[in-house]
Amino acid sequence: MEKTYLELNPSQRILLGPGPSNCHPRVLKAMATPLVGHLDPDFLDVMNDVMELLREVFQTKNQLTIPMSGTGSAGMETTLVNLLEPGDKAVICINGLFGQRMADIVERCGAEVIKVEGEWGDIIKPEQVESALKGSGAKLVGIVHAETSTGVRQPLEDIAKIAHENGALLLADTVTSLGGLEVKIDEWGVDVAYSGTQKCLSCPPGLSPVTFNEKAREVIRNRKTKVQSWYLDLTMIENYWGQERFYHHTAPITMNYALREALRLIHEEGLQQRFARHQKNSDAFVAGIEAMGLSMLPPKEYRLPSLNAVKIPDGVDDVKVRKMLLDKFNIEIGGGLGVLKGKIWRVGLMGYSSSQRNVMLLLAALETALKAQGYSVKEGAGIAAAAEVYGL
Repeated sequence: MEKTYLELNPSQRILLGPGPSNCHPRVLKAMATPLVGHLDPDFLDVMNDVMELLREVFQTKNQLTIPMSGTGSAGMETTLVNLLEPGDKAVICINGLFGQRMADIVERCGAEVIKVEGEWGDIIKPEQVESALKGSGAKLVGIVHAETSTGVRQPLEDIAKIAHENGALLLADTVTSLGGLEVKIDEWGVDVAYSGTQKCLSCPPGLSPVTFNEKAREVIRNRKTKVQSWYLDLTMIENYWGQERFYHHTAPITMNYALREALRLIHEEGLQQRFARHQKNSDAFVAGIEAMGLSMLPPKEYRLPSLNAVKIPDGVDDVKVRKMLLDKFNIEIGGGLGVLKGKIWRVGLMGYSSSQRNVMLLLAALETALKAQGYSVKEGAGIAAAAEVYGL
């Protein structure tokens, strides 16, 4: 019997995991816009808008601020393969999974990794970086601003200063922070950064915004060897996004439509209002979690509002709770990775998904799921605590 393929009809999920987040309806509508060519004058206008709006969100004047074709990991790889050559040294800070991934890519570039390791759930201390850098001759320091695997927000200003004093560039992973909390590239002294579209920008996965200052661009211009990746080679790609518009590859037209609309939504909301919304919803969620007797992984002063890492109580089955949330309430949250597997839930309150409605829904659903596991929760405690934060 011949198999039939029905019309695509995935479940309507409330995406409150580590990413992707739900897309705003206007972003989805933009994706239905008819295609034009990747060198069409109309698309060149779209490209210009995207670059201008990305500079606004990165809070930078960097001319080389573009979306790479690929997910956030492509952005990570773009920054590293363009800056590093065989024999270079790089100090990589590791306090979660994505610091580990950065170190892996550095090794694949033929460069030497100098690891600065910290506890998963805490920050990297500036003095650790200073100790690793001194006399090393390292070309760059790589660090994760928003560690998706732990919910930690890493302060960058002091580390940027230390990197520069030691002749190194600072490279920051802003995948889970861009568009949801402050990312002050110029003010903080960040030389290079990359992000992804599917988290606080509330766009589908598929593009990775990157930004390079002039000092970093000069490092690329002075390379002695070709960039190992043809596809991610900025010496060619910047000519497509620059004034020349030289063809390099066929840009994902529809994804750029989506990103333009997502960035337009951020522009309309205003950065400070957007950051305040993310913080308020996180504060309400954390208040609800603590009222139910649970606790957060990172120290309060270093918590991300966009990715909330909740410790799983003893005797509660991680997978069963997440399965119940998905099956009964259509809510997706994430589990722990690496050493935190089975120990935390990762709750994303990012972009369009960061809303009062979603916080209240999740707290009510989580109360039900915890009770089903035999965990004692005072009825309505989470909802009441969140409502107090909201002034309801």
